[in-house]
Amino acid sequence: MATIIVLIVIVAIVLYFVGIYNGLVTARNGYKNAFAQIDVQLTRRHDLIPNLVEVAKGYIAHERGTLEAVTQARTAAVNGLAGAKAQPGDPQAMQQLAGSENQLTQAVGRLFAVAEAYPDLKANQNMMQLSEELSSTENRVAFARQAYNDSVMNYNNRCQVFPSSFVANSFGFQPAQPLEMDDPAKREAPKVSFS
Repeated sequence: MATIIVLIVIVAIVLYFVGIYNGLVTARNGYKNAFAQIDVQLTRRHDLIPNLVEVAKGYIAHERGTLEAVTQARTAAVNGLAGAKAQPGDPQAMQQLAGSENQLTQAVGRLFAVAEAYPDLKANQNMMQLSEELSSTENRVAFARQAYNDSVMNYNNRCQVFPSSFVANSFGFQPAQPLEMDDPAKREAPKVSFS
């Protein structure tokens, strides 16, 4: 009888730790899925920007430096996204992504500031439509980033509380890095007004 009780206790403990392990795996998969949503929105953003530059080229050709800065920032952001996609949650990859996206936001902001001086460009239907799509995408990126950061927090909490921390450390679960922007003002979508 005592042997059966000991076996039941051992089985219960093993099942408890298996449950913890499965919870950690589920949380890790959750933040990776949340990052996939960021990937979708940032890819959409990156795809819109060349069209925006192309429309602006005809009107502000002498603002070559601004157009080149946007193109270079987009390339850096695409590369940053590729690195982060390969290792979602990796601190270095997430910092590189945040930095490159900040640079892209600033470059696009400068493009819109220059575009304000060109009434024909401001009135161009393609420019207005692309600007609206970009603003909408910026909002989607913000929501996806928030969902990702919430998933990372959930995962990190699971990795750090006892007894989950024991299982996490034993099986090599590493903390994940949230995607944070340096300046709260940069978290907002670029303000665009073509009216």
